[in-house]
This record gives sequence, C-alpha cells and structure tokens, in this order.
Amino acid sequence: MAQTHSNSFSTRQPRVVIIGAGMSGLLMGIKLRQSGYDNFRIYEKAARVGGTWRENTYPNVACDVPAHSYAYSFAPNPEWNWRYGRGEEIQRYFERCEQKFGMTPFITFNCGIESARWEDGRWNIRTTDGKEDWADVLVSAVGALHHPRYPDIPGVKNFSGAAFHTSCWDHGVNIRNKRVGVIGTGSTAAQVIPDIVDKADEVTLFQRTAQWVFATPNKKYSESAKVRLRRHDWLARLKHWLGLHLFHMFFSTAVRGNQLTLWLLSRNVKSHLKTIIDPELRRKMTPDYPPACKRLVISEDFYPAIQKENVEVVTDAIDSIVPQGVRLKNGRVVELDILVYSTGFWPYKTSVNVTGENGVKLDELMAGSPLTYRTIAIPGFPNYFTLFGPYSPIGNNSIIENSELQAGYVLECLELIKSGKVKSMSPRMDVALRMKEEMRKGMKGTVWASGCSSWYLDANGDPIAYPYSLSRFTRDMSAPLLNEFIVT
Repeated sequence: MAQTHSNSFSTRQPRVVIIGAGMSGLLMGIKLRQSGYDNFRIYEKAARVGGTWRENTYPNVACDVPAHSYAYSFAPNPEWNWRYGRGEEIQRYFERCEQKFGMTPFITFNCGIESARWEDGRWNIRTTDGKEDWADVLVSAVGALHHPRYPDIPGVKNFSGAAFHTSCWDHGVNIRNKRVGVIGTGSTAAQVIPDIVDKADEVTLFQRTAQWVFATPNKKYSESAKVRLRRHDWLARLKHWLGLHLFHMFFSTAVRGNQLTLWLLSRNVKSHLKTIIDPELRRKMTPDYPPACKRLVISEDFYPAIQKENVEVVTDAIDSIVPQGVRLKNGRVVELDILVYSTGFWPYKTSVNVTGENGVKLDELMAGSPLTYRTIAIPGFPNYFTLFGPYSPIGNNSIIENSELQAGYVLECLELIKSGKVKSMSPRMDVALRMKEEMRKGMKGTVWASGCSSWYLDANGDPIAYPYSLSRFTRDMSAPLLNEFIVT
C-alpha cells in the first residue's frame, strides 16, 4: 500500500490520495485517469462506491434534482426510470461509472482514513486498518451531509420499540400494521411518509418547523424513451444540458433574489399549500418564513399522504422519549411501536483527523464558522483540497456540476506540482478572510439571509452557501492564482 517517497519531485507524478468513493471521489479518480494520472489511491470505508446513495436506503429515497441533470457531464445516463431518480438507480449509475472508467483497481474498499498529518512536505496517512500511506496531495471527497444528526431529546435510549435514523434504515423491521412515529418534516420525511402511510396502522409526524413544498410531477419514463437515449448519445447529452440550464434560469436565480423567478416559485408553493383541505392542518403546515429560505421540499405526494385518516401531524413540543413512545410538553404520551429519526445530518463534518502546518487541527479550524478559500482549499493545509466543502453552491447549482468544476481546479494545481514549478501550495490567510467577507456581503438580498434558521448557516448565523452565479463560480474555478497562495 505504502510507496517509497522520492526526493526527485519534478520527475514523477505527484501521488494523490482521495478520501471517499462517493459521487465526488469517484469523479476525481475518473478525471485523474482521463488526464493521464495513475499514481493515486481512493480509500472507501464501505464495500461499494456510491456514498449518499449507498448509505441512504430508506423507503422512496430519491434525488430532488431532475435525473437527467444528476449525472456526470461526460457520462449521461439513458437508464433513468423517473424524472427524479430513485436511490437505487442512482447507485447503479455510479457503479456502472466505476466499471466503465476502470476505477476499481484504484479503490481500497472497507478501509477509511483515520488520520492525515502534513509533515516534511507531504501528507502522512494512517488508515482505519492500521496501515500507513502518504500523498503529495490529499483530496477530501466526504460530502457535505454525511454524519447523521440525532435530536437532543432526553431519553432517546429509553424507547422499547425499534428506533433508527433514516440514513440507517432497518429493513428487518416490519412496519405493516404498526404505530410509526417520524420526527422531522424535511425532504427525507416527505419521501418516507407517502411510502409507509398505507402500510402502517398509524403514522404520527412530529413537526418542529413547517416546510415549503414545491409540487412537480414525477414522470415515469417509458422504455421507448430510454431506447432513444441509448441510440442517440447526443440526445442524452442535450437533456443533461437542458435540465441544468432550466435549473439555473429558474431556481438558481430565485434563491439569489431575482424577483420574477422568486415570485413564480412562491406562487407554486403557496398554491400547493392550499391543496390541504383541513384548515387546521393547513395552518400547521404553513411556514413562518419566506419560500426557499430553507431548502425546498420537492414532492407532489407528501400533502395527499398527510391528509389520510391514519396520519396525525403533531406540532406540540417534545418533552422526552419514554419506553412507550414520545412524551409531549403538554403531558400527552404518543404511544408507538417504531420511532424514526428524520432529523438530517451535521453539515461538513468528517471523522478523519486532519492536522495541517504547526499542528493545527482541521476540525478546530472549521468549527463554528468555517474558513475556506474559493470553496476548495484551507489556509494552513498545503496541498489539501475539498470537493464540495463549505461555501460551495449547494443551494443554487447542481452538486455534480460543482464537483466537476472543483475537480478541474485540483487538476490545474496538480499540473503545477507535476511541472516542478510548485511543491506545495496553501491559501493565504488574508485572502481567505477577504473572500469570506465577500461571501457574507454577497448573501444580502438572497433568500438565505431572509431570517430563517437552516443548515445553510454557520454558528454565527452567517450563510455558508455560495451567493453568486454559476458563471462567476466557473471563473473562480478556472485556474489557480498563485499570488493568493503561500508557495514552496
């Protein structure tokens, strides 16, 4: 596994280690191979690629970005069955890409990275199985939403029935004719509820914050439509391009404050809210913040599901978890057989212990209010790059398109290192701080700064999403500016 470290730096390919074989880690590996690199290793903690789509297998799991846009630009997928791709078909897509682009020999499965320390001009790495490796360049591709977030409720271990987070769905538990409680009403709950409502005896949805729900039909694609895309690669690429541009024209401009598209978006969600017939239930489901301030829920079947007779939406505050179920602040105990936590993830959290220059710990630097340079690098951590780190355009652009742009930037840096012009590069602290202030100013006028609380915000209440257009982000990722780095 480990390779001998050579001092003839300019005469060889820089060695690259990638953390994770999800969407962005697999992408980085593919891009390296396409650019002629073979001195790299991807460490994947699980037995398969896929990341989010491997781990999240809850009922009705799907992507909320139109499927034809949720693919690598160089590998359009003609096999989508639905407009919004289901989890299992997205997983199959990434596994096909692994095979198609010959990635398997470069991936070490069932082995994560425990720690990485910058010493003597390289990254010294220890894996979770106790072995050692090293890298000239370390790329983190662990994703933005990876570690499940459980609610801070007293007694979470007291429940006598089956309890699990949606990202750790227990498929051995039969929900048929059971009393099921779901804590949380975000995108995941909106996918789970329609699937389980006709199987469970009772479904209780515990809601702390109402969500805006954007209704759009989830069209099923015919076999003949898929055959056309298989035969005509240009048509598959066109659908990919068209989907992305429609997304940029409508949703991306809306969240950045365009009044026309924001009005159209608001009109959709408010009209959809009116499809809830019961006035009291409609009141419970009406958010007290502007549309898109939090990530919109994309669903056409969530509202119909919660209006069924066996569903109750509870908005009273939870006091504690008890053996029988959930105790509310008003003293009522909601008795349950199964309890599901649909409470999201800790954003930008990693279990890898990364130590930069002068012993600085990455988790300490990123705690509270993260600091990054152009979404891709961090001061004090030479030759360390993050795909889809803090301040990436997670709320206003395709995550795959973002990662392709960021991977291209990493390749530009690798070319500088390979040429011998650069041995290590670390963003200047003053530049990173200036850019953070630019991000903060750019948030004014966007929906993220309209007053609600969401995971788009850091500990100071400042948004950590990218507030500008795709064209500006593309320019940011076009080429490294060495005057903004400390270079050796």
